[in-house]
Amino acid sequence: MDAVNDAAKHTAGSDGAEGGSLRNHEGPRERRDDAAGSTPPERESARLYPRVTSFRSRRGALTATQQQSWDRMWPRIGREVGDEPLDAAAWFGRTAPLIIEVGCGTGTATAAMAQAEPDFDLIGIEVYKPGLAQLVQRIEREGIDNVRLLRGDAVDVLEHMIAKDSLAGVRVFFPDPWPKARHHKRRLLQPATMALIASRLQRGGILHVATDHADYAEHIAEVGAGETQLVGLNEATGGDPEHPATDTVIGLERPVTKFESKAHRAGSAITEFIWGKI
Repeated sequence: MDAVNDAAKHTAGSDGAEGGSLRNHEGPRERRDDAAGSTPPERESARLYPRVTSFRSRRGALTATQQQSWDRMWPRIGREVGDEPLDAAAWFGRTAPLIIEVGCGTGTATAAMAQAEPDFDLIGIEVYKPGLAQLVQRIEREGIDNVRLLRGDAVDVLEHMIAKDSLAGVRVFFPDPWPKARHHKRRLLQPATMALIASRLQRGGILHVATDHADYAEHIAEVGAGETQLVGLNEATGGDPEHPATDTVIGLERPVTKFESKAHRAGSAITEFIWGKI
């Protein structure tokens, strides 16, 4: 844990650590909990949905105003998944700590996070285009300059576009739990994906996960405990409950969205997992 906190203290932009985080799950969900992009039209379906059993797909057309905003903004702030490594500094026009949010939905929380953490650059990954379009509109309307968007599968993004040891943080909030036992293999947070995420984090980088599904929480805890690149920083991850993570490279507070409010009203407990890269 000392290695994690020491690295956090010396990472540029850590003064933004009071920022929030929480993916917006207030719209239809299309994916397992990933997202990023496509290539040529003939390969779009295969590239957007490389593991067709791992998410739920819902399609929807953009409204006229959404399409207009998309046409203006997407060429600058959005990309489809590809094989070329991502040059974040060139895309954002600056060098800053980089956070990836897996499954940004319609982006209410994504926008709030970015505005609360102006010294960080944030890439939201999502498959559902109408959800992304809502976020694109807000980015344009509110002049948010530190968000970029990738459309497609997050595992594809992490495997092909993100360099090792390059991320200050990865956030995965309320991933699809796939509650039926026969569907558990479709859950995003499996050992191989956890190892992939950990490999992309820099020393001291943070993986922050939240779920309102008790069974998935048990699964996540077990998978995280088996990942040797990560150390638990809160009670749910086996950290010291008397000294939870307080000095980390990214903010740990999450704005409460409508999705989480519904979970609270239904009596569902929210489990937070915080790991640091050692």
